[in-house]
Amino acid sequence: MTTNNKPNRLAKEKSPYLLQHQYNPVHWFPWSEEAFEKAKQENKPVFLSIGYSTCHWCHVMAHESFEDEALAAMLNKDFICIKVDREERPDIDHIYMAVCQAMTGQGGWPLTVFMTPEKKPFFAGTYFPRSRKYNRAGMVEIVAQIDVKWKEDAERIREVGEQVIQETTSRLLEHHSGGEVSEETLHEAFRLYEQQFDSTYGGFGSSPKFPTSHNLSFLLRYYKKTGNERALEIVEKTLDGMHRGGMYDHVGFGFSRYSVDEKWLVPHFEKMLYDNALLMMTYIEAYQVTGNARYAEVAEQIITYILRDMTDEGGAFYSAEDADSEGEEGKFYVWTPDEVEVVLGVDEGDLYAELFDITESGNFEGHNIPNLIHTTLESFAKRKQIPLEELKLRVEAARGKLFAHRELRVHPGKDDKILTAWNGLMIVALSKAARALDNSIYAEAAAKAADFILRELRREDGRLLARYRDGEAAFLGYVDDYAFLVWGLIELYQTTFELRFLREAIQLNAEMLCLFGDEEKGGLFFYGSDAEQLLTRPKEIYDGAMPSGNAVAALNMLRLSRLTYDAKLSQAADEQLQAFAGAVANYPPGHALMLAALDFAYGEASEIVIAGDPSQPKTKDMLRTVQQQYLPNALLILHPPGAAGEEVRKLIPLVQDKIELGGGATAYVCQNFACQAPTADVEELAQLLEAGNYQ
Repeated sequence: MTTNNKPNRLAKEKSPYLLQHQYNPVHWFPWSEEAFEKAKQENKPVFLSIGYSTCHWCHVMAHESFEDEALAAMLNKDFICIKVDREERPDIDHIYMAVCQAMTGQGGWPLTVFMTPEKKPFFAGTYFPRSRKYNRAGMVEIVAQIDVKWKEDAERIREVGEQVIQETTSRLLEHHSGGEVSEETLHEAFRLYEQQFDSTYGGFGSSPKFPTSHNLSFLLRYYKKTGNERALEIVEKTLDGMHRGGMYDHVGFGFSRYSVDEKWLVPHFEKMLYDNALLMMTYIEAYQVTGNARYAEVAEQIITYILRDMTDEGGAFYSAEDADSEGEEGKFYVWTPDEVEVVLGVDEGDLYAELFDITESGNFEGHNIPNLIHTTLESFAKRKQIPLEELKLRVEAARGKLFAHRELRVHPGKDDKILTAWNGLMIVALSKAARALDNSIYAEAAAKAADFILRELRREDGRLLARYRDGEAAFLGYVDDYAFLVWGLIELYQTTFELRFLREAIQLNAEMLCLFGDEEKGGLFFYGSDAEQLLTRPKEIYDGAMPSGNAVAALNMLRLSRLTYDAKLSQAADEQLQAFAGAVANYPPGHALMLAALDFAYGEASEIVIAGDPSQPKTKDMLRTVQQQYLPNALLILHPPGAAGEEVRKLIPLVQDKIELGGGATAYVCQNFACQAPTADVEELAQLLEAGNYQ
């Protein structure tokens, strides 16, 4: 295998994934009309390869196939080859992944598709080796066979492509069924989550196990709503299991993308921004519900990782870190007992190795992933007769030394592109953490990221863009970009009470409805009416690794309509829920965020107004009292005196009559459009929130 010293067309791209392939001997095109026009002119089929920069099997296929001169020559001779970064063009990825799932029953990356010059797919799969092995067809054989069939009967292949598109379009639209939903849907979701729960290690199902933290967040809501202890038990067992396993980086912090086994021991070592944002949210919420300081500590460690390793100098957040370094998956993260002893010395090395399961035989391909699956600090301290606080100090000192040593290793690659949607999720998480932990640094980090996105990822006409890298913002924003950023701005307002964030949220939400709304059937399309029109316009409703943009948008609209008294927005929110009611009712656990929106819409949402000067200690105490509570359906508003208060009243009508009484900060707690008597006492406010069923 060799690589070409002469760069191909991908050398002009900004995507780290595309740039990884710029020296392949394959004559790659980026997705462009130029590529498809060339295919039409030369009557050649198109080979489409979709992946992302931190994808392990994408790397494997690149080394095996795309760096191979002989295979590249076959592709270059008889095909037009296109490479796509799924994180830049999720619209393309969604459609052709649906094709792959329709044709093969499964999906994943790298995504391998052969299509006509008219973009109609007729063959799809995921990873293929260069040559047949493990009873799996090889690229050499596939390319040769498709070339022969195309030359023999291209029209027949075009007919197959047309049939595939019709089938895929039908599948993409089949879940867009209206219907009725009710609170019973929430109970059915809980029953199904409980059935799928792994009571031994936590999580749902068997291997591989994904965090899907939005499922846990729903269960926390359900516990708050019903008092069902089993829901909380499922959440705590899962959060504890994920953190104790090797999926958590016990040396440098942060979570990997998923675990390949049911114990959470062996991760797929890539670290994604969105996973860490979503998990941070859930650990914060669990801390608010339980008061368990360990959950707050995990969240703060994730933040340490993000601010240390994943933050651009402008304040926005990078996308991901690779699983591989020096060509080996996980090499950066694993240890041997000898390495630990060299760094820590014999006594501390033995202690750390015993605690974190680092043995001569190893727990991962002869090496060791530090984990606490079979013990806890508490039980280990008791067994070793070491005071718990002393053990914690020794473990933290050892961790610091191991981290410093690990920093000298060759680091995994970092995808430093900035994605609007993923940054929106991190803004949500940091805002929640700032409130719950009373940490202004986290709020400042969230605000700085929001300002970066609003400044650098918007065109002059205000249109939101999806990706920023190396000084260039590109690609029209998708519904996730709008929905997740609006979510972040709402949370940021409720953390900082800077009205500009709420104004931006309202404006972006209005733009989203115009660009993505389906006036005929309801819901939001994935890409805008002003974007490149692909084979179909899908609507994403199912929660995958990230929640669906449609679900987040529904919750955003419900909250914004409650804040602004906007009847049209309230109607749009109701229509959003109804558009997908059938899909949610058919399988509630696949729609955790839509269930959260349903809970907000049909539950007892609350509004809490603090009237007072934000610079005064009593006002701060009142705000802090509310912010540190777990109140998922509550909206918190600050009504300051003077001109600032006038601005708030213009935007949020419900504060009109809620003013300071007796010259001091006053709290108004309202539910179902009825308010309790106002209180100027911080302790009484806390008792009121605790005594009432405020959500």
